[in-house]
Amino acid sequence: MQERYLTYFVADVHLGLDVNDPAEREARFVSFLRSVDVRRTESLYLLGDIFDFWYEYRDVVPKGYARVFAAIQDMIDAGVKVWFFQGNHDVWTYHYFEELGMRKLEQPALVEIAGRTFCLGHGDGLGPVPRGYLFLRRAFHSRVLQFLFSLLHPWLAFRFGKGWSKNNRLARREKYVFKGKEEPLYRFAEEFSASRHVDCFIFGHYHTHVDMILPGGARLLVLDDWLDASNYIYFDGISGSLGYSQNSEK
Repeated sequence: MQERYLTYFVADVHLGLDVNDPAEREARFVSFLRSVDVRRTESLYLLGDIFDFWYEYRDVVPKGYARVFAAIQDMIDAGVKVWFFQGNHDVWTYHYFEELGMRKLEQPALVEIAGRTFCLGHGDGLGPVPRGYLFLRRAFHSRVLQFLFSLLHPWLAFRFGKGWSKNNRLARREKYVFKGKEEPLYRFAEEFSASRHVDCFIFGHYHTHVDMILPGGARLLVLDDWLDASNYIYFDGISGSLGYSQNSEK
């Protein structure tokens, strides 16, 4: 049996977002999933906001994405472990992903891969973020508010959710510039690595590419989104190297 030594990390695909060409973006993501060598791949980590808006009721889940789920299930059937984190756009995942065979993690999650320690998550809410954002994040995670939202008919709930999500994204047309040491995520990683050993932090959420070395020697990587290109990180457990791929595939 061949050794599985590859690990992949993906974030912020925002499937379903009506910006640029949603069908083309979904096709790129499926193409990526199908291109993974399942004989040599140990794990795939989905670091949140894979879907631009996801809300599942007890008996209802969003329609579509059949090819995405089929590709993921084929990977799982072939022995690849698929882990997922909730993002701020797909926080309302309750049981469906687990039923498909995916495994849920809570940020910040420490995982050991081929002798290296990784700290993973979506990245939202980590560090000294503004109070307004913390309030909004707590509201999204509130079981009471989630129950009240579930009382809406799916036709109304999904139109409201997708409309809010699109306006939220379109409100920031310029590429985000990561502010380095001033960023809450940087400060979180710096403080976190000061009290325990971490080789590499990998997050999404910021929609920009970041590759920095922290004062303690740990590496901070932030994944860019998939709106214009196919962005993912891969880790070779044999050589111990980390790679960052950005392919437009257009």
